[in-house]
Amino acid sequence: MSTIQLEVPEEVLISLKETPETISQQIQIVAAVKLFELGKLSSGRAAQLAGMSRVQFLNSLGNYQVSPFSLSEQELEQDVQNA
Repeated sequence: MSTIQLEVPEEVLISLKETPETISQQIQIVAAVKLFELGKLSSGRAAQLAGMSRVQFLNSLGNYQVSPFSLSEQELEQDVQNA
């Protein structure tokens, strides 16, 4: 597994009322959702990046106004094969 470091200004943490640990987890989930939405990751790989099961990931997409069904039929078939 690779580690990526991200610097977040203290003012941002204060504005969000978040700890570095919680904001790190939230950024990881949001990145996974966006990469899935852009078609860069399958739902299974995005779930892996988000640190959750595929079912949890698909259920969480609504929180970000991303449809799990925005894939074409071919993309959906590919996603199922990759799962």
